[in-house]
Amino acid sequence: MKLLKIKTILITICITFFSTIAYNQAKKPSIMVVPHDTWMHENGYMKTYDNQGVDAYEPLYRKALVENAELNYAIDKVNDMMMERGFTPEILADALKTLEEEAAEDALRTAKDGFSEIAETPIDALARVAKADIWLQLMYTVTKTGPKKHVVFTIKGVDAYTNKLCASSQGAGTPSYTQEEAVLLEEAVLSHIDNFNADLMTYFQELFSKGREVKIRIMTWDSWDYDLETDEFGDDELSLLIEDWVADNTVEGRFGSPSGSETRMEFKQVRIPLYYDRKGVQKPLDTYRWLSGLKKYLKEIGVPSKTKRKGLGEAILIIGQ
Repeated sequence: MKLLKIKTILITICITFFSTIAYNQAKKPSIMVVPHDTWMHENGYMKTYDNQGVDAYEPLYRKALVENAELNYAIDKVNDMMMERGFTPEILADALKTLEEEAAEDALRTAKDGFSEIAETPIDALARVAKADIWLQLMYTVTKTGPKKHVVFTIKGVDAYTNKLCASSQGAGTPSYTQEEAVLLEEAVLSHIDNFNADLMTYFQELFSKGREVKIRIMTWDSWDYDLETDEFGDDELSLLIEDWVADNTVEGRFGSPSGSETRMEFKQVRIPLYYDRKGVQKPLDTYRWLSGLKKYLKEIGVPSKTKRKGLGEAILIIGQ
């Protein structure tokens, strides 16, 4: 009886041990550290403009990184801490440079398809170029008390595809004589970062099981001789054929009921797989690549179409012509 108990305990220990290893080796989301909008505004790096009578804001990340050395050090510190814990950081400065190069190329390219008015916001474009799963929005302030300083910080993990909050942490560091803000930030964050990362992983593991949430829009050209209610391309109306394809290619058929008309459809809360297999390598699957599968299916049934990018979490398919 005692031997049986010992065996049971050993088996339990082994299961716990290997489960812990499996969890620690689980694929982690890619992250990108960006300064929080509040930090950008308080430090004079937020552009305000009129958007059809409504005040709109655009963070000037490039300007902030060029002019504020302390911000660069702070971002580097958070990146280092995340790398030490197995996360893969996308570097904000590198993504901005790529975006600038892309914008220069686009300026030289003439729009050929007549849909150049479907434009991305600067944030959507940055998200698409960086391809990070989660943005870590960093907010911190340095307070002086006599000769000592301490940091108060907030880090928010935001899903780059949906802008939904998936983790948050805030705290304050111990007053110190050091003058380096990045060091003060590191000391303040260290006692909170593991719980924060655990919340990130809980959210990411949920995406593995339920799929990543995205949004798609289906549109038709005015010059096309058909519409989404046409039933000449299969055994049902085109809109229903599209809905069936979405159901077959989402995780467990998860998506919100489509809305629209005979010329357009919109699907929200579409759950797509996180990765796809490319020559034996698992690669992140974004909305545009996933929607390209629908484009291929439509071509097979004689329906011409074109896909358009809009950030990471949204894509548009235009039918006809």
